[in-house]
Amino acid sequence: MAASRGGRQPQNDGYRTLSLSGHVGFGSLPDQLVKKSIKQGFYFNILCIGETGSGKSTLINSLFNTSFDDPVSTHFLPNVRLRAQTYELQENNVLLKLTIVNTVGFGDQINKEDSYQPIVDYIDAQFEAYLQEELKIKRSLFSYHDTRIHVCLYFISPTGHSLKTLDLLTMKSLDSKVNIIPIIGKADSISKTELQKFKNKIMSELVSNGVHIYQFPTDDETVSKINTIMNGHLPFAVVGSTEEVKIGNKMVRARQYPWGIVQVENENHCDFVKLREMLISTNMEDLREQTHARHYELYRRCRLEEMGFRDIGPENKPVRLLVFHIE
Repeated sequence: MAASRGGRQPQNDGYRTLSLSGHVGFGSLPDQLVKKSIKQGFYFNILCIGETGSGKSTLINSLFNTSFDDPVSTHFLPNVRLRAQTYELQENNVLLKLTIVNTVGFGDQINKEDSYQPIVDYIDAQFEAYLQEELKIKRSLFSYHDTRIHVCLYFISPTGHSLKTLDLLTMKSLDSKVNIIPIIGKADSISKTELQKFKNKIMSELVSNGVHIYQFPTDDETVSKINTIMNGHLPFAVVGSTEEVKIGNKMVRARQYPWGIVQVENENHCDFVKLREMLISTNMEDLREQTHARHYELYRRCRLEEMGFRDIGPENKPVRLLVFHIE
């Protein structure tokens, strides 16, 4: 149905805004998109970085309420090995294809570069694989298994003192390639007072060393308030457990010690619930978008320039990519 002439509004950026005099149907586009997305399923890829025994596997099992296959690691590996395993999970008819990448042997090397360089190479390799698929004449991105890392959970040892040199070097080498969420693993091993001081110390060291971690987005008014609050709680201090303990008449996931019980989902005991809400319920899609629009786009532009591609500016001159690292 044609729009009436009386419904025309002033032009905005070269477009005219028109009003409709009757039903058209494109208002159902969001519903169509939802149905298509549910049918296709979603990819989400988590990279877990931390020293052997830092609680990575237990936390991932706790986050997704299941038990993933993760063989016991050893401290005696000459090199860091990245082990990727993909699983299909379903909740309320939504299919999630979850890939968990573990850094086996991280931190066991004498040469610190031997610990983080394989991780950098792995992330770049996933970007390269996606780029090569994009560049094909006959592409199949719709069915492509996207292995690009959407989030890095960086496990910090609960020393109560400061970040290790390896932590700073690793995060600094990765912050332009992946969304980093720092977490303090096995946080029940230090007191609450020490823990808060440790959190403040970590954030101060990250800022002073120019390390950029993922910030929960605050531009969407529906989540801006909670995300702003949660940004103030970073790094999350977490405890993971798949064992249940009876407290009163309820069975809860907890860790039991001679001195008491630490409940995984009690926000007075640790930040596990905060991490789960921020990572899965609230910001999973933003993490996916940031990976594609920011980190992958930077990799893609650099690679295309290496291949000889150039954008032409208004004066018919090549536009080169300038990469600024904000301090």
